[in-house]
Amino acid sequence: MLDIRLIRKDPTGIQTKLQTKDPSINLSHLCKLDNQIRESKTRVEQLKAKRNDISQKIGEMKRKSEDASTMMQEVATFADEIHALDHQTKAMEEEFTQLLASLPNLPMDDIKISSDPKDNVVIKEFKQKPTFSFPFKNHVELNETLNLFDFKRGAKIAGAGWPVYRNLGARLEWALINYMISIHIKNGFMQWIPPVLVRRETMFAVGQLPKFDNQQFKINDEDYHLYLIPTAEVSLNGLHMDEILSEEELSLKYVAYTPCFRREAGAAGSQERGLIRMHQFNKVEMFCFTKPEDSDQMFNEMMASAEEILVGLDLHYRNALLVTGDMSFASARTIDIEVWLPGQNRYYEVSSVSNCTDYQSRRSNIRFRRKNDSKLEFVHTLNGSGLATSRLMVAILENNQQADGSIRIPTVLQPYMGGLKVLTPSEPTPVSVESK
Repeated sequence: MLDIRLIRKDPTGIQTKLQTKDPSINLSHLCKLDNQIRESKTRVEQLKAKRNDISQKIGEMKRKSEDASTMMQEVATFADEIHALDHQTKAMEEEFTQLLASLPNLPMDDIKISSDPKDNVVIKEFKQKPTFSFPFKNHVELNETLNLFDFKRGAKIAGAGWPVYRNLGARLEWALINYMISIHIKNGFMQWIPPVLVRRETMFAVGQLPKFDNQQFKINDEDYHLYLIPTAEVSLNGLHMDEILSEEELSLKYVAYTPCFRREAGAAGSQERGLIRMHQFNKVEMFCFTKPEDSDQMFNEMMASAEEILVGLDLHYRNALLVTGDMSFASARTIDIEVWLPGQNRYYEVSSVSNCTDYQSRRSNIRFRRKNDSKLEFVHTLNGSGLATSRLMVAILENNQQADGSIRIPTVLQPYMGGLKVLTPSEPTPVSVESK
């Protein structure tokens, strides 16, 4: 959430900056409410002060056995007006909070202004796009003989967009997760296993609500009102909600594997079949809490940890600094790491590393105290995929395919696969059975 003091200081400038993310943003009603709330509170304080002054006079008159009925009637009218103003102020504050919460984070000053993702700035590339001496296949076609996934049974169980990993596909997925976790632990991240169902307040704190409520899966019944997390960022941020950290504790570097759930739109054509766009996917997430002056360095550390994974997998990738209009709601700076998927003939994001400055910590009330200083400051929070496995799985299969339909397993994953070096076409098991 933004600091209202920044908006009060320069409403026009802040609005202009926010409009680089969302051109429809207009701060006029928010500023009007802010003024009305402050005026109402000032009036209440004035009335209370006047009521206290008159009440003292009434007490003196009663001690002198003087008639204080007129003043008592006047005090009663103050009580009525104070009650009405308090009620009015509460309603305005609720609307004000909703409006303030609907504003995105401010982009940093050096971020390119554009609403077109095509203007994202490629700042780094690793390796070259692979070339093939044979007609290559996409991962769905490869799966016809490899039998790593069962999309039909997934659809039977839960509907379209819910994958089933089977046999060596499940083992390769688990190998990826373990490999990635081991890299992050080596780089100083503490591993967590958080809940995948969270309260509404936890979703609000990280910036998922209220704006993205219709994009979430949720449980609403008489006993539970919970959300399935779209990313472990939600749970990891929630670990320190309403806490005061010490300067000595920072920086905190966390990592967690969780399944993630998103109400993504259906497949956008034949190129996005299979694992490209799913309602449920696996992801290893990095999340960090830092002092404000340390967040830029932490951003670089998170990028390095994510890239180390892709270098180890020997995959061609590129880093793209996102323009203002393509950044996430809570982010002030974001770099996407994109891998090349030959079967889709395009790059796809497998990691998005963001510095959210103090935006999430204000919503979450996460602060810290410096040594020998009583003043509390909001921490900076950063998040980054480290990495999302579904598209990474596609990249491994499509980039490492061989002419006979087999797949070379990256060297770094072989220890997690019991030494297996190649995935070879196999017969599907269990065999199909006749349905009733």
